[in-house]
Amino acid sequence: MSQPLRSTPVPELPRRISVYYSRSEGISDAGRHAGLLQNLPSDVAAVTEIVQGLAIHQYAASYYGVTVPEARKRESHLRPVEAILDEILALDGRPLAEARPPQKRIVGVCHHFALLLVAMLRAHGIPARYRSGFGSYFNAPYFEDHVVCEYWSAKKRRWALADPQFDEKWRAGAKIDHDVLDVPRDRYLIAADAWSQCRSGKADPSKFGIFAGEQRGFWFIAGDLVRDIAGLNKAEMLPWDCWGAMPQPNEQLSKDQFAFFDRIAELTRDPDAAFDDLLRAYEGDERLRVPKTVFNAVLQRPEAVEAA
Repeated sequence: MSQPLRSTPVPELPRRISVYYSRSEGISDAGRHAGLLQNLPSDVAAVTEIVQGLAIHQYAASYYGVTVPEARKRESHLRPVEAILDEILALDGRPLAEARPPQKRIVGVCHHFALLLVAMLRAHGIPARYRSGFGSYFNAPYFEDHVVCEYWSAKKRRWALADPQFDEKWRAGAKIDHDVLDVPRDRYLIAADAWSQCRSGKADPSKFGIFAGEQRGFWFIAGDLVRDIAGLNKAEMLPWDCWGAMPQPNEQLSKDQFAFFDRIAELTRDPDAAFDDLLRAYEGDERLRVPKTVFNAVLQRPEAVEAA
């Protein structure tokens, strides 16, 4: 599959879009730790390596010889960067650039890796955004629910996808053979591409979702469309946070719902081309906007959203 047009080189990123995605706010705001991020390198590869030394994925701890204590699994539900950094520094107070031993890293999921990278890049004025979608490199032939960092590569003059959780040890264990700093867009499908391929019959919606509970289908992809438009509006939520227009598990979508999500896919497929409409659609529709309280589908409870 060829790279979509939005990844081809362009002369430059429009200034208002560059400014918007190079500034952190809300969930991605490091707050009292902002100075620590500004002291880090600005190189994407170097910052990605730093992120890998701060977090350990809850479901890949065995690659590092670590068993995650039950009490520490709560860390994977932390949303804001400031709270994530609080936890990292409480576990080990050394400078962020110093890699922690695996047992001293924050226990997270893809959210924590991607959001930390977004925040660190924005701290250096590099446009970055949080994208929801599906990776084909976890559990083929399935596309598993996943979030990554999309950043503006000044050298390549295009947006690139970075998947920062895959350090050398994890790449070897999971046999990851692609460039994790420029993930091919047929290996990772943003939610809009997954939706469009399934709607056109090019892909099977039953292959898209999450291994936990075998939750898959159009209803699941639709939920990721809502999370993706929220992330593009700098409301970067946990992959299991639910609100508003998101369908219920295994819900059969109506004709009106399909039309609604077709529109969200259209807006999020090429965010730069639809930038103004993307912002207006999110701000003007309470079905899309992140409310003060969301439903944590893993813990099965409503939770207040901090710093959103």
